Order: sequence, then structure tokens, then C-alpha cells
Amino acid sequence: MSSTVRIWDLPTRLFHWSLFASVVALMVTGKMGGDAMVWHFRLGYVVFALLLFRVLWGFVGGRWSRFVSFFPTPGRLMRYLGGRARLQDLAGHNPLGAFSVLALLLILAVQVASGLLSDDEIFFSGPLTALAPGSLVSAATRYHKGLGEVLIIAIVTLHLLAIAFYLFARRKNLVRPMLTGNKRLAETGDVPPSSDGPLNWLWALAVLAASSGVVYWVSGLGG
Repeated sequence: MSSTVRIWDLPTRLFHWSLFASVVALMVTGKMGGDAMVWHFRLGYVVFALLLFRVLWGFVGGRWSRFVSFFPTPGRLMRYLGGRARLQDLAGHNPLGAFSVLALLLILAVQVASGLLSDDEIFFSGPLTALAPGSLVSAATRYHKGLGEVLIIAIVTLHLLAIAFYLFARRKNLVRPMLTGNKRLAETGDVPPSSDGPLNWLWALAVLAASSGVVYWVSGLGG
């Protein structure tokens, strides 16, 4: 018997959509250049804080937002590819989806790090450029403007294609659960809901505040 279960807590959903909006805005402001680069830097710090939040939330957040619940271990991956996936393997991110999520977080983290070390030699430079050797700054700048941008476009496109595939080929809407937090499962006996209430939200605010504090500290290292 099917039932609806709270899978994605509110902090995870807000993170998801905030990250999506920020990445899109970063790509737009990066292409515009000029005065828009001021916002590009600010949005870079926002993404930095969001990534730190998600890493911490991956250990202390709602049950299905924790990395331990969806990390694509060899056992989970083999069961999924062999058509023997357990209900717990599919409640949150399935093993292939987990690879995509982790790849996205890693690619964005490297892009943020390269941005902190980038210098356009005209108007803008990252806060860590004064602390790094010139060769590293040059390499980071090339990566940030070149391969890093390509990888972000590729992984975002992959996410969108996966959403479209599941929607049209498998008749599964992956967007709705990330909007409502709830997911309809064929059975729910082994799928307890994620905690998602005022205490959970206050805890998330504390984690976000700590993440923002780290970003503020890093932003001031170069000057």
C-alpha cells in the first residue's frame, strides 16, 4: 500500500532552490562582466556558504538529507543496477542520483575555490590571491574561466536531462518532492520520515550562521 513520507526537510529544500538560483545568477553575471562582477563576487560567497551548509547538514540534517542515507556504496550501487534495490536505497537519492549530487557539490566547491584565487588583472581579484603564488593564481584563473565553467554547465544540464527522463520516460516527478518535501512510496515500513519542524529549522539556522561566519573570515584573509 502506497503512502506519503516526508523525505526532504525544509532546510534541504531551501538550500536546493537557493543554490540553483545562485548558480544561474553567477553564470549570467560572469558573462556580463563589468559592474555585474560585483554581484558575481557576492553570489560566489553565497554559494560558498551554501556549500558549507550542505556539507554540515549532510551529517546533522534530516534523515534522508544525511550523506550516510544515500552515499552510493558498492552494495547500494550493485543492488540498484541489478534491479534489487531496497526501499531505503530509493527513498532519497537513488545511487546514480547520489553520484550526480556529489559530483555537483564537488564541481561547485572547486569552482568556488578557484574563484577565491582568481585575478582578472584589471578590477577584481579573489581574497586569497595575495596569499598564493602567482603560478597558482594564474592556473586558478584559467580554470575558473574555462574548464570550471564548462563542467558546471555540463553537470547542470545532466541534472535537467535526468529530471526530464524520469518525468517523461518513467512518469516520476523528481521536482515535486523537492518543493513539498513529501514523496509517495509504494510501501513505507522501512522508511521513517525526516525530522522537519521548528527545532530542525533553528538548528539549520545555526549551521547556516556558522557557515556564513567561515565565509566572512575567508573573505577578509587577503586584506
